Parts: sequence; C-alpha cells; structure tokens
Amino acid sequence: MNGNSCEEHIRILQNNPSPLQTKHMPGNKYNCNPSTPRSRLERLLRERELRKNRSFQQLNEGELEFSGSDSFSNDGENWGTVDEEEFLEKPRTFSDSNERQEGRPSKQRLLVVANRLPVSAVRRSVDSWQLEISVGGLVSALLGVKEFDARWIGWAGVNVSDDIGQKTLTKSLAEKRCIPVFLDEEIVQQYYNGYCNNILWPLFHYLGLPQEDRLATTRSFQSQFDAYKKANQLFADVVNDIYQEGDVVWCHDYHLMFLPQCLKRYNGNMKVGWFLHTPFPSSEIHRTLPSRSELLTSVLAADLVGFHTYDYARHFVSACTRILGFEGTPEGVENQGKLTRVAAFPIGIDSDRFIRALELPQVQDHIKELKERFAGRKVMLGVDRLDMIKGIPQKILAFEKYLEENPNWRDKVVLLQIAVPTRTDVSEYQKLTSQVHEIVGRINGRFGTLTAVPIHHLDRSLDFHALCALYAVTDVALVTSLRDGMNLVSYEFVACQASKKGVLILSEFAGAAQSLGAGAILVNPWNITEVAASIGYALNMPADEREKRHQLNFMHVTSHTSQEWAATFVSELNDTIVEAQLRTCQIPPSLPIRDAVDSYFQSSNRLIILGFNSTLTVPRDSMGRRGAQIREMELKLHPDLKEPLKKLCDDQLTTIVVLSGSGRSVLDDNFGEYNMWLAAENGMFLRLTTGEWMTTMPEHLNMDWVDSVKHVFEYFTERTPRSHFELRETSLVWNYKYADIEFGRLQARDMLQHLWSGPISNAAVDVVQGGRSVEVRAVGVSKGAAIDRILGEIVHHKGMKAPIDYVLCIGHFLQKDEDVYTFFEPELPFEPPPPIPRAKVADAVRASKSQFSPGKSGTKVARFRKQRSLSAIERGVTNNLTTGGWWPTARDRMALHEGSSVLDLKGDHYFSCAVAKKRSNARYLLGSSSAVVALLKDLGEYSVSS
Repeated sequence: MNGNSCEEHIRILQNNPSPLQTKHMPGNKYNCNPSTPRSRLERLLRERELRKNRSFQQLNEGELEFSGSDSFSNDGENWGTVDEEEFLEKPRTFSDSNERQEGRPSKQRLLVVANRLPVSAVRRSVDSWQLEISVGGLVSALLGVKEFDARWIGWAGVNVSDDIGQKTLTKSLAEKRCIPVFLDEEIVQQYYNGYCNNILWPLFHYLGLPQEDRLATTRSFQSQFDAYKKANQLFADVVNDIYQEGDVVWCHDYHLMFLPQCLKRYNGNMKVGWFLHTPFPSSEIHRTLPSRSELLTSVLAADLVGFHTYDYARHFVSACTRILGFEGTPEGVENQGKLTRVAAFPIGIDSDRFIRALELPQVQDHIKELKERFAGRKVMLGVDRLDMIKGIPQKILAFEKYLEENPNWRDKVVLLQIAVPTRTDVSEYQKLTSQVHEIVGRINGRFGTLTAVPIHHLDRSLDFHALCALYAVTDVALVTSLRDGMNLVSYEFVACQASKKGVLILSEFAGAAQSLGAGAILVNPWNITEVAASIGYALNMPADEREKRHQLNFMHVTSHTSQEWAATFVSELNDTIVEAQLRTCQIPPSLPIRDAVDSYFQSSNRLIILGFNSTLTVPRDSMGRRGAQIREMELKLHPDLKEPLKKLCDDQLTTIVVLSGSGRSVLDDNFGEYNMWLAAENGMFLRLTTGEWMTTMPEHLNMDWVDSVKHVFEYFTERTPRSHFELRETSLVWNYKYADIEFGRLQARDMLQHLWSGPISNAAVDVVQGGRSVEVRAVGVSKGAAIDRILGEIVHHKGMKAPIDYVLCIGHFLQKDEDVYTFFEPELPFEPPPPIPRAKVADAVRASKSQFSPGKSGTKVARFRKQRSLSAIERGVTNNLTTGGWWPTARDRMALHEGSSVLDLKGDHYFSCAVAKKRSNARYLLGSSSAVVALLKDLGEYSVSS
C-alpha cells in the first residue's frame, strides 16, 4: 500500500517537475534517466557547475558589474557604504516580457528574514520617509546571487505606532524589495535589548548568563523570553502574509530561533532554512539556558540549519542529542524519521570589490600617504568592534610584551588599532573602553618618544577607501578574538594583500581559523606569551614563506565568496526538500480515523491488538529529566482510557488483546479489572483476565544463558549511571534511556561486543537493540511469532463460529516485534513449512477440527495467507523430531496456523498503526498515545450505540 503511493508520488515528480526539480534541482535517485544525478552529492555538484556557467554568462553580459556593495562582517564590523543605486534598483525578473519570450523559467523567490532590514527609516513628516542604507553583510552576500528574486523582511529600526505611518513606510519600503515588521518600543526593549543581547548573545559567545541576584531579575528574564516569542510570531505573521508556494524562506541569526517553528505551523510544506552568524556553544554551555529545549525544538522545525563552521554544527547536534534525546546522524538531527539537515556553510566576502578598489585613485592616494607617514616602520593592524569578545586588551598586552622583550623593534614597528564603539550606553562597554584607553596610554608613555608612539588607537570607523588602503600597507594583521562567529576582517585583509603579501595572525577561537588556518599563524589570544612570540615570527618571516601563506589564503578568499555562500545554502535547502519528499514516501500516512471507525461499525467479529508501553500509557518526557525516571519506570494505564476500554471489552463482538513485552504482574496490575486477553513477555504468557496464566513456551526451552548475561548486565549497570536492567522470565533488558546519551551508546556497543564474544556466542538467543536499550531473548520470541498461537487459543476458548473480519493493531514496538503488523497482511502467498511425518505431528500437536464450513472465505484465506517466519514451536517440531527434542504439550490446546485460519480480512478492514514512530512496517501512524485515546473513545462510542 505504502509502496504504491510512493511510486505514484515519484511518477508525479518525474512527469510534473515542481520548483524542486527545475534547473536548480536536477532530479532524484528514482529517476530512470541515466543522465540525472542519482545522489545528493551528484545533484549538488551539478548545481555548482550550473551556477558557475550562469555566473560566466552573466559576467559576459555585464550583469555582475556593479560598483561596490557593503563590506561585510557578521558580527557588525562594517566599515564601508553600499552603492545605493545598486541596492535600490528595482529587480529585474524573468517575468518581464522580453525574458518570457525567451522561454526562461521564473526566478525562485527568496524571502530573507532578519532582525533588521538592510535600510533604516527616518521620518520626515506624517506621510514621508527617508530611507538610508544600513551597512550589513547580507546585502553584500545576496547582491551577487542573480538566480533568485530576493525579498527582505525585518524591522526598520523605528517605532511606528500610527496607521498612516505604517502604510506609507510599507509603501516606500516595497519599492526597495523590503517588507517591514512593526515592533513597539516595549517589544524592542524586552526582545532585542533584553533577551537577544542580554541572554542569547553572551551565552553563545561563552560569556555565560547574567547573574540573578533578585527574584525580580528572574521574572524579568521570563518576560524577555515571552517578548522574544511574541516578536518571532510577528515576523512569522508577515512572512505568512506574503508567502507564495515555492518560495524559499531563509531565517537569520539568534534573534529568530523561534521563527522556523512558527512558519511550519502555518504551512508544513514551506521551505525554511535557518542560519546562525555567531558561534553555537557546546552543549554544556547551552544546557544552562532555561529555555534550552524550546529553542532547539523550534530551530529543528527548519529543513536546513546552517553554521559557519563544523564545530558550531557539531555543538548544535550534540545539544539536540543530549538535551532533547534526539538521534544525531552525519546528515543532521533525526527524530522519529523527521530529519533536519545540519551543515557548515563558511561565509565569505565580495573579494572582487576589494581587489578592484585598490586600483581606484582615491585609494592609491591613501596608500601613498600612509607609506610616507610610516616610512621605515613595520605596520601592524587591528580592526575590531570595541567589544568584550574581540580580545583588544589581550592584543595590546601581547604587543607590549613583544616591545618589552625586543627593545630594538620599539622604533621600527607601529600598531594601528581601529576600535569601533558599540553599545556605548552599557556600563560593561564603558568599562572596557576605559580599560583599553588606560593600557594604550601606559604603553605609549612607556615606549613612545616625542615624535612617535608605538600604538595609534582610533575610537571610530573608517570609510571603505581608507580601510582598503590601510589593509594594503599592513605588514601584519592581528586578529585576537576571544570568541567570534567568523570575523571577516581577516578575509578583507587577505583580499587587499596582492602586492604586500602580509602575514595574518589569527585567533584559533575565530570561525575564520578553520578556513584560513593553513596560511595564517594561529594563536590562543589568552596566551599573551604565545601571541608576543607570534608577532616576532611574523615580523621576521622570510619573503618566500609569506608568499606561500598568502597564496593559500588568497585562493580561499577569492573562491569562497559571499555570493557563493548564499547560492550554496539555498541550493542545499532546495535539495534537502527533494530528499525529504523522497524520504516521506517511506513513511506511513496518518491513520484515517473515520475509515477505521466506519469499518469497525460494519464488521461483526472484531479483533483489537494493543501494545502497552508508549501506546496506552501517558506521554512522557523523551529524556526522563527532572526526576521523572522513577515515575516513568512504573508503567501506568492512561487514566482517560479506563472508560473506553471498559466499553470495548463489554462488546460481545469485539476481542481485545494487550500484547506487551512487560511481565505478567505489570499487566495484571493495569488490566486485571477488564474482560480482555493479556499476552505478557511478547506473547510467551497468555491469559484471559477471568482465567489463569498459561504459557506458550516450549517446555524444554534452554535458558542456561540467563545467568551469564545477567552478570554482564549487572556489570554495565554499575558503570553506567542512571541505567537499569530488568530480568524477565524469557529475556533480560538493559535500558540506558535516562543515562548520558553518548556514554550510554558507547557502553551499549561495548556490551554487545562482550556478549557476542562470550556469554551468548553459542547460545540460542536473539539480541534486540532498541532506541536506548539492549534486550537478550530466547530465539523465536517475538510478537509476530506468538500472535498465531494467541489467536488459536482465543478461537478455541470462545468457540468462534464466524471468521474475524476486522483487525486493528496498534503499538510502539521494537523493529523485531513489528512482524505482528505483517502477520495480517494478505498480499504475499503462503508457502507451507516443510512436510512433517504424520505420526510425529499427531504426537506433537493435537490438531483441532476446523469449525468453519469450507466456502468462499476459507479458500480466500488459503489462497492469500502470507509467508511468515516459523514460530519457536514450529521450529521445535521441524528441527527436533528426529533428535528427541521438545514439542508443544497438550495444554497448549491449539494447532499450528489455527489462528491465521480464522481470518477473513478484506484489505480495507485491516488497520495496523505505529504510535509516534515513523520508521515502521505498519500501514499507518498515530502521533502519540493521546491519539490512541481519542481513537479508542470513538470506537467505544460505536460499541455502545450498536
């Protein structure tokens, strides 16, 4: 059934190419066309070549010749200005008549959502606005991406409370491809200045959370978080209003971590990507955040999550694994079949702009002036925001140490430090400014002369041309960030060093260190001695080594541009959607509730098979945190199920079976009051609640392996905190659900190696691995192997006169136990087991006569009964008759295949449902045990009414 729907979906994808399979996304692995890329890597490589070809054609047509975009830094190091005419130009689209005539497809719309728009609005009058370009990196990155029609969504940086102002500003911004989100002053104060800048930004840069010294502070944190969620919802409302099918929504930075989830609530098919421009801290840092789980879950609603470096991506996956308990894979984060791709996309700069700027007359004049000003001295340069994470005091102290240890260099080297003031109204930044000024003054007073000082410190930014000139004359660039998302000052320096071949000293804590580490000198900025030594090495580096280092960095900077970064991310996002659609074909659809209830009502002999754990229990925390371990280990029936179960059990036309891996006492405690069948330990023990327990196990089943396996489980339980094991009559289960997830997996792997090499190497056992458990059970013990015998016993006990014409099977089963779903599937023809001598069979099994007259239904069952794996009893009969082994005793009171012979199912009268488990052999899905409650309530009402 699922396979047919998947094939149909693939045919639709092939015959009716959607935006996912246009020129941007060339095909998928199910295409029969041999020229179509079959893997994700092949598709992305082909897309990369297509982008290069398009760029070359556009360059020949003059499309890429634009004069100067913004100098970019993701952390706000913005020095230049954007060409306003370039940015404000109304975009050309392929919907124009001349291009439509050429038969080109429409451009894909790209909705870029960021906290701030690339323009700032200044109100001139009631209905008049002046728009000023805000210098920012996304402008630079997306100006060169010509294959998308980009729209910008964000806050304009001004409070507009009146309707006239909002309407006129919206109209003015629309001409610039911008859509405003209106935030009032209270929201801005709580959301932006509060939660974003006071909570998230320090935490993501390893500065920790603010100390809570008053209860009022705690309340303030909560109000800031509420404002953060409200602001994200306002962004989502605006995006949803302008969204068109096929659009790509690209959310940016820590200001909008809730946005992906808000957008998916509006439209689950919306293509959503999220990119973080700061570091993402290790899970040990992130777990201190009170709202840690909510933020991670919200981000995971996106289809693609991007970071600057692999380290940040690894930290994010680790946080999702440790905090949420989800599965981390090489592709990203997976939760019950839903995969969120997580990848690194190192951003770059518009290197051509810097290279071209060096040829401009005004830049050449600046270069000449600087060379004359610092003639005879080596120039060292630092360009930073005046911020705690930039390591400016550490940089200056290292320079002081170098001058102290090398007196002959005191009049031969100068450090130019550009420190752009930020957040000047915050006391911590004011203190930092005073500290830097004090250090600079002390060093200049100690090593300076009447005519020269070793440090030139500027508390302001430079214009773009002056900055390029400064980069060009620099001998050593010094970047000592204590923690930085990327830091593109290092990229800008390299782009301007074609003639000088200067040396880059780069902090290993900057994201750029992973990209430029081959050519730069990497340092730990906290180690002042190391940085000082690196300054000496850089100043005395031979010319040939400088040349080689520069070439390595220059090649990376010129090939990994900001435009390539943006195009690659959107291309990966489109491909991720293709992969997700193909993966969805393998996921069962949701249960059609109405069909299941209607078929139930129309049938006359119904069988309902229910799992217990995670099916009839209360939904629980996936990680068992906050002291829930003791409570969750004690399985309890969902309180809302007591009445529906009673109604169903009282229905004479309905038979209820609870089929569980739990022990007999657990089922007795929860279901003893109902008139139903209980099958404990995967069906090895069976009883009607009004009768006694009976066993379906072979009498002489070898269980000698139990003690040795128990010793192994005890050993690993002692050495794995918060793990536990359960000793059952036919199996042992070691569970590490509540332990540290990564340590638990390592211990489970070690345990399996130990088991296979020793205690169970020659034992007749099966090892079943769950999500966070290891179970060792006797061979042949599974729910599917037991269901035939259970049905036989039920038929024998009830003396059924009519075949079972409706089966509903619901559970959250291990993969090995999902054979219970396929047991009832009628598609595959039945292949009988090898023949057994009649005399032996007579001795081994007491055959029961069929109580059903031969007819149409009986032949249908015989014709369509499928092949199943032999149960333990069947294997015992066939394998041990000649060796004097065990066989079923008379008290089993059932014949082989007696259970399946009573079924007369039509395809639409069988419903198998996996609960909260998307990778399943079941036909359908139910989201949680709450959905099971709702379904059984509906069935119970039908039972009463009938």
